[in-house]
Amino acid sequence: MSHANKRLYIQEVATRDGFQNEARFVDTDAKIALVNKLNDCGFAKIEVTSFTSPKAIPALRDAEAVMHRITRKPGVVYTVLVPNVRGAERALSCDVDEVNLVMSVSESHNRTNLRMTREQSFAQLRDVIKVVEETSVAINVSLSTAMGCPMEGDVAVSEVLSWGQRFADLGVHGVTLCDTTGMAFPSQVNELCRHAIATLRGLELTLHFHNTRGMALANTLAAIGAGVDRFDSSLGGLGGCPYAPGATGNVCTEELVHMLELEGYETGVNLSAAMEAAALLPGLVGHDVPSQVLKAGRRLDLHKMPASAANGIPEQRALVQQGV
Repeated sequence: MSHANKRLYIQEVATRDGFQNEARFVDTDAKIALVNKLNDCGFAKIEVTSFTSPKAIPALRDAEAVMHRITRKPGVVYTVLVPNVRGAERALSCDVDEVNLVMSVSESHNRTNLRMTREQSFAQLRDVIKVVEETSVAINVSLSTAMGCPMEGDVAVSEVLSWGQRFADLGVHGVTLCDTTGMAFPSQVNELCRHAIATLRGLELTLHFHNTRGMALANTLAAIGAGVDRFDSSLGGLGGCPYAPGATGNVCTEELVHMLELEGYETGVNLSAAMEAAALLPGLVGHDVPSQVLKAGRRLDLHKMPASAANGIPEQRALVQQGV
């Protein structure tokens, strides 16, 4: 089946969602250089940083400096995470294109992660929306645990969509459905996305998958099958995964783009440039990254035939080498 006419939009989140959980502080100049490199990769959006308290997330304590000094490329949306009014004011002073607000659709996860009830979170984010809607800055809301809560299990589709609708009623322009701890599976994703597209009409819908249980790529295809065309991903597969220690984080950008290109989709992303940027990550964070495409290369990155095979070797030695 050809998908040649299907345009998808990839949104890079490594410099926020990836770096926020890293033990090693990535130098401000290195962050800026990486964002500037991402500019040339063809991403629809880049989530640059987070305007949370430096005490809460010291890894992103240089948010203002990064936002003020990055190069802006026309056509790329520069988005940032904002937790409260103070964060929104800081972000607005840096001329961001979009603010991303976050809460969980699971009560237990919201209390654990944000130390608030869902209603308290909603009230706080409503205040943020009031501040931002007076400007030209776009507002996106990310709904965590939309495909499962590590404490409560499944979250009803109706529950997810009711929270999405409450934010839609406040005038936000986009909603992201997040598989926060990698609990989603393809048929579930397809059903949720079909209902979301039908219910949250007119909103920009993004899917945010984690690869905790190795299903992020399969879930992406299920979402595309339902009509979704916009996805978050993280260079190198970087990113934390709450409640699943040692697990991989976000769906890996270069793995995602590699798969989608093979399937005939147009992502707008230059895979070679993305892989070059991803190759910088181990040096920045001080450890290996989960990206399999970075390790193995693209499907048709071919290898020379070994000289021993090309020149011919005694039959017996060949059998031994083959383990016969």
